[in-house]
Amino acid sequence: MLCPFLSGTAAAGSSADELVRQARAHEAAHEEDVAVRRYTEALMIEGSNADAWAGLGALRMRLGDPAEAERVYSAALERGLRVSLVGRARARWALGRHAQAEEDLETYAESQGDAGAYRELADWYGMDGRAPAQLATWRRLLASALETSDTSLLNEARRTVRALVILVDGSDPASSPVDPDPTRQAMAQIARHVH
Repeated sequence: MLCPFLSGTAAAGSSADELVRQARAHEAAHEEDVAVRRYTEALMIEGSNADAWAGLGALRMRLGDPAEAERVYSAALERGLRVSLVGRARARWALGRHAQAEEDLETYAESQGDAGAYRELADWYGMDGRAPAQLATWRRLLASALETSDTSLLNEARRTVRALVILVDGSDPASSPVDPDPTRQAMAQIARHVH
């Protein structure tokens, strides 16, 4: 029996939380179908329950259905749950939509200052053969490590930046700035007048 002093919203929240707890227990028991139903029931009671959205999306990924996971995370984002960007990014990556995945993860990393998200993003850039983007991301991590005095991250970031500078060689404008010759200057002037 519910306490008469609980508002309808609080009662719905506690019911949804209980369903999320049950869903997690069913997941642990490898009863995925029941877990999906419990997460869904929790969302029917409380559509803004972040744990239910996150649990359902992660379960869909574990079940090998990144397309459904992407739909779940997108629905959560429509409800303002920005943390779902990470889940949607991973679902999109699994679907082979790397540019969208990288955009989602970068948006999340920038909004949260999340070093783990930046590290994952740098790995994705590396897998896609985008060493300059990977280098730029590791430079962000290096700056963050300097700000926070995270010596472990600082050492790793320094080593990685040095290695990536060697890898990208002349395509890194920070270490190999372009000296504008007369031809480049003329082309830039033409481009300005065309637009």
